[in-house]
Amino acid sequence: MKNIFLIAICTIFIGSCSLDREPETTLSDVNFWRSETDLRGACNRLYIDLPGFLTGRGHDLRSEELIGNTPDEISSGNRSVPETDKEWTDPYNKIGICNNIIIKGENVDIAENIKNRWLAEAHFFRAFYYFDLVRKYGDVPLILKVFNNTSDPDIKKARDSRETVIQQCYKDLDFAAQWLPDIDKLSDNTNWGRVSRSAALGMIVRIGLYEGTYIKYHNLTEGDSRTHLKKSIDAAEAMFKENKHDLYPDFQSLFYFDGEGRKNKENVFVKIYGPNGINNAITWHNQCASKTGQASITRQMIDNFLYIDGLPKSSSTHYQMETKFDDIFLNRDPRLKMTVFAYKEISFKNAEYLPFDNVNHSGYGYPIKKGYMKEEYDTNSKETVDKMIIRYAEILISYAEALYEYNGKITDEQLEATVNYIRRRSGFNTELTNQFVLDHQLNMLEEIRRERIVEFIDENIHYDDIIRWKTAENLLPKAMLGILFNPGESAKTDKELNYKFTDANGVYNGVKVYDQANIYVIEEADSRKFDPKRDYLYPIPSYEIATSNGNIKQNPYWN
Repeated sequence: MKNIFLIAICTIFIGSCSLDREPETTLSDVNFWRSETDLRGACNRLYIDLPGFLTGRGHDLRSEELIGNTPDEISSGNRSVPETDKEWTDPYNKIGICNNIIIKGENVDIAENIKNRWLAEAHFFRAFYYFDLVRKYGDVPLILKVFNNTSDPDIKKARDSRETVIQQCYKDLDFAAQWLPDIDKLSDNTNWGRVSRSAALGMIVRIGLYEGTYIKYHNLTEGDSRTHLKKSIDAAEAMFKENKHDLYPDFQSLFYFDGEGRKNKENVFVKIYGPNGINNAITWHNQCASKTGQASITRQMIDNFLYIDGLPKSSSTHYQMETKFDDIFLNRDPRLKMTVFAYKEISFKNAEYLPFDNVNHSGYGYPIKKGYMKEEYDTNSKETVDKMIIRYAEILISYAEALYEYNGKITDEQLEATVNYIRRRSGFNTELTNQFVLDHQLNMLEEIRRERIVEFIDENIHYDDIIRWKTAENLLPKAMLGILFNPGESAKTDKELNYKFTDANGVYNGVKVYDQANIYVIEEADSRKFDPKRDYLYPIPSYEIATSNGNIKQNPYWN
């Protein structure tokens, strides 16, 4: 399904997939921008550069969701101001490509509707990258032009407000939604993987929820929280009305080759890799291989999985003190068993999983089963399963959250169509209703957020969530906890593990960190910090400030 498009993006425009690509702006205007083929070829570059599975890092370790072999500088609060940072420069380089297509593509002498169809792709990606910048840095310079010489004063432009930039994102995405094809028209070999109207609406859902909640919980004075939330709600409802998407029936195989292509109606926006098979792959990643050595799931995240009565461990009668590793799966949301490997379950390198076994997993957290395929592991880090950047489950749970934030309530019918529909897909049939929340003295918003947390583990969503919810200051400067130590199951002795466990009262080094004994402490609380006045935004690289003639100012408290 994806083979022809992959070959096309490496031949139509740039001739190969070499990393040393000629910048698009060097193409001669005399010989280019003449036909629809030229416009499509220019847009192909946007797919080559599209981030998919995280390059280099492998997994997102910035929150309390996943833990690696060494402390992550963002999660632990130990980063400093960099001189340069590709988190800033890469999006701007890609925005420059989008601007070039949008401005020069206007001169192509073809029918307006055909021209706009291709310009819409550039508008989509420009919004995609500006939103990435706003999430990290807040206010950023908004550049909508092509630089023809280094004397252009806008090269040293000051930062525009995040509200101004986000409004431009909406404008770009509205244009994209108007002119991009229906996703069903992109399901063939030559087009699958290109952005569709669904992708544009999905990005509006994501941005509206993010900005609406960020403004609310960070008490911003510019921008109206409810206006952004309504934008998200309206985009989701447009998707529902058009009825192009649904949940894939099997949560486990959703992340395998089974879930690729238009046959999986949950796909809204994907980055394609492949063609499948190591011998002829053009683009690849190493997600399965990196699960063995780069990341594992923390105890904090495991505790978010409900018990079969729909209640958290703090109030469920099904909760019992664990003595064995597999006790975490007893009477739990079935997604937990689909997310974490069980004791002695065949896992990495086709070996049995044993707790604290360095060979078969990383970080002494819970080993990631979700999305792991042995056949992908065996490709020597040249894996080709596609990355879902937006899937329909996100639209559903974002809609539920936006509705509750906007109205202060949500109906049982709306819960049934969102939260409960997602739960049932994995065989978790206990329903979330208003009466259930009332009867058990739960918080509806917390339960909707919990659903989002467990559904999207290791999908690069959680860090952004705790930033917009303004909960990072409570979650990150704490001890990071891992798996239960049971001498009969462990690949290492307590001495080999330096006795880094909670005692009978859940205390470690004089501090109560949990409510159970023998939980491994991966990172101690006193090695972690989070400054709420500073750490909700990234520091701007010093080079960008120095070369802007002082127009760009550093984010607060980054010195």
